Amino acid sequence: MAIRWPDHLFLVGCGNMAGQMLARWLDCGLDAGRVTVLRPSGRPVADGVTVVTDYPATLPAGTTVLLGMKPYQIADVAAALAPLCRADTRIVSILAGTPLADLRARFPAVRDMVRAMPNLPVGLGEGVTALFADDITAAQAKADVEALIEPLGLAEWIGDEALFNQVTALSGCGPAFLFRFIDALARAGEALGIPADQAARMALATVQGSANMAARASARTGDSPAVLADRVASPGGMTREGMNVLDADDRLLALLIDTLTAARDRGEAMGRGA
Repeated sequence: MAIRWPDHLFLVGCGNMAGQMLARWLDCGLDAGRVTVLRPSGRPVADGVTVVTDYPATLPAGTTVLLGMKPYQIADVAAALAPLCRADTRIVSILAGTPLADLRARFPAVRDMVRAMPNLPVGLGEGVTALFADDITAAQAKADVEALIEPLGLAEWIGDEALFNQVTALSGCGPAFLFRFIDALARAGEALGIPADQAARMALATVQGSANMAARASARTGDSPAVLADRVASPGGMTREGMNVLDADDRLLALLIDTLTAARDRGEAMGRGA
């Protein structure tokens, strides 16, 4: 799908996630002259990108607004931004816990709205972005947003907005959980006597290579990570003995269910707060 860059891209906030998205888009050919970033600090973002510390008097025709600030700021942002929005303005929101109905109530002039939940690897073009839009949003707008998201990695449309917090817990929060796992794997190796720096390098490379192998196997043969794990773990071998610990009473699965549930519940609480 060819990228149809927005006529103008207006970012409200450019923190960690929105900054990664913008950096990737610029690397893929987005004209920096089409981009304006609202950033109270006024700190530069990238060569050619306009940074403003307050809202402009108007937005150019065909502007796509990326809501990338903190979710708790939505009321203040909407109060200032909604009067600038027109029928041809599009909104892409990456605000966790903020449902589309809330956005529609705050931006009544805007027809085309898409919720998106990216994760940090979007900056490398290897991220995951969940997308949701209701029936009010035009099909062409959905297609244009999907084309805009595809350079960031995998784009997945979610059919039921009620699942958005669950999806956010899995893919949006998932990189942090994996970073923690990599760190724990390295520290476990250190606890067994491996020098700390060496354990860290080996743990990171092991996870990176294994993830690439799992992706390749899924694409080529359809083998799942569960199948690969059992294939590697020979009966009576070292790997099987270690996996027996992870598999006992489904302890690893139970831990991850608890982890995702806690993240999901926080997303729902944030939505109620907003």
